[in-house]
Formats: sequence, C-alpha cells, structure tokens
Amino acid sequence: MVCQAVVVGGAGERRREMTPDPADVTAVAQQLGRPPRGMLAVAHRCPCGLPDVITTAPRLPDGTPFPTLFYLTCPRASAAASRIEAAGVMTAMTRRLARDEHLRELLAAADRDYATRRVAAARMAGVAPLPGGTPTAGGMPERVKCLHALVAHELAVPGANVLGQEAILAMGPWWAGGPCVSAGPGTRNGRADAGG
Repeated sequence: MVCQAVVVGGAGERRREMTPDPADVTAVAQQLGRPPRGMLAVAHRCPCGLPDVITTAPRLPDGTPFPTLFYLTCPRASAAASRIEAAGVMTAMTRRLARDEHLRELLAAADRDYATRRVAAARMAGVAPLPGGTPTAGGMPERVKCLHALVAHELAVPGANVLGQEAILAMGPWWAGGPCVSAGPGTRNGRADAGG
C-alpha cells in the first residue's frame, strides 16, 4: 500500500508526496541488504506478495541524479535475469535490434514511456526532473545493456517493454520457492496482488 498526501508546493503548485508502506520498505531493505534509496512506491509484487520492483525518485534525497525509475529488488528475480544475461541474451537482442526495424520501434516506444514516467515520478516526488536526453534504462533504445532494467520496466508497466517481456519468459518462475525474504509482521506474504 502507498499512502498519498496532497501538498502545496511553490507558487501554489500542487504535488503528491508518496510515502511507501513501512512493511514494504522493510522487505525491500532485506532484499537489497541495505535500506532502499529514493523509494517512492511498490511498482510490482511477486506472486508471493512481496515487492519485486519498486519505483524510485529520479533524484536521491541528497539531490544526486538516479535515472533508474523501476528497480528490480527481488534477489531471485535478479539472479534469474543475471543467468540469462550470462547466457548471451543481451548480445542476441542487440543483434536483433540492429536488423529488425519493428523491434527498434518497439524499444524506442518503451524508451519514451520510461522517460515520460520518470518525469511524472519527479513531479510526484517534488524533485527536479533529470535533464532532457538523460538515458533511461537498460541501454534503451539503441542496445540492450541491462536485462534487470528492462524486466523491471515490463513488470511495472505490463506491455511496455517487449524485450523485458521476452526476458521474463526466459527467466522462469523465480517466485516458485516462496518468499525471497522473511520481512516479519505486516508484510503481505501470500497475497498475490500486483501493481503499484
């Protein structure tokens, strides 16, 4: 759950401040082995009920730019993405991009979607957006540099990232072993809702 409050910003501008559920923050901290930085919300939940993708602010609390809007936090999902990266999937996808105009168009659309959502997240978090032309994620749109980023984008926004979708299918059911962490009371283990 994400609690939202409406706040009046400078010059009468309204913005929403997002505060993630403390149980989700605890679960993500256990997944990452450290407190999450700039966490705004859960963007997707694993079938076990825990977060597996979070939305992060485009700038960290100290103002440092952080271009990764959707962050794959589940260690099992991350390991599955790493396995297929190591198998050469990124190289094969990049080769396909070089020769498949339709695939390039689809990844360019995914890149635009990511950039648009990142600007909206900046507005909602009350921080300055990143400068125009800041790369989005995963090497988009010219190449495939990080499957984790493409997977996170597709999980957060189903249908937005065709190569993320392909990677998810290749990863297999990372959730099959149950929750990746035991986050304690108040977590949603066993709940299969998705979305953020």
